Amino acid sequence: MRATVGDRLHVHSRVVGIVEREGEIVEVRGQDGEPPYVVRFADGHEGLVYPGPDCLVEPRTSSD
Repeated sequence: MRATVGDRLHVHSRVVGIVEREGEIVEVRGQDGEPPYVVRFADGHEGLVYPGPDCLVEPRTSSD
């Protein structure tokens, strides 16, 4: 998994009834776009994320 600052991270729920989370990658701490990432979620929370198989990186678009 590789990402750049500005990409979106989607965390899919593995449990019924738990909502999916989405946030913006604000810092890439690994080499060459590798994890971990600092992510700012929609509720304003920022955290260090080591994405698992339930995560997807969506590249930012040129209009962002």
